[in-house]
Amino acid sequence: MVRAGLTAERVTIAGAELADEVGLDQVTMARLARRLGVKDASLYSHVRGLEDLRGRIALLAADEKTIRIAEATAGRAGKDALVAYANAWREYAHRHPGRYMATQIPIEIDPELAANAPGPRRAVELTYGMLRGYGLTEPDLTDAVRLLRSTFHGFVALEAAGGFAHRRTPQQSWSRSLDALHTLLEHWPTSREGDPS
Repeated sequence: MVRAGLTAERVTIAGAELADEVGLDQVTMARLARRLGVKDASLYSHVRGLEDLRGRIALLAADEKTIRIAEATAGRAGKDALVAYANAWREYAHRHPGRYMATQIPIEIDPELAANAPGPRRAVELTYGMLRGYGLTEPDLTDAVRLLRSTFHGFVALEAAGGFAHRRTPQQSWSRSLDALHTLLEHWPTSREGDPS
């Protein structure tokens, strides 16, 4: 059935839903057009092409993920904030694997579109704000952000790929990993003068 009234937003949402179902790398303009019941050419009135669509999916996902993290961490500090943040991240990755993947890979995004999207900027603010609760300042803040992102993404990527075959559940390891991260953040090693930058 042809869907009248297509907009860039509707095309993006349909693309995001498709990405969650089949994987971001399996989304094509032709496949999306079939899903929407339109000709391929109709989509180009709303998005410039596949890379533009992926960029829009990434921005949509960044907004969604950031809202969930903000809601989860509101009024929390220290370990409570870290656990709430991490759990919201992981839950989003589980529920929306295609959208989540769009937020983790380099995608060329229209600068004007990116400038008007609050998700990525708000994500940085939330992360740095949570880590300031541990008393971290630069350059340690940036290093800690990279550590958290690497840990969370690595865990959910391995989990999604079936990489945890041990009888100990992934949830048990996740909880212990968050305990360890909290301990590390509380006892973050002091930066030394002359460290390579």
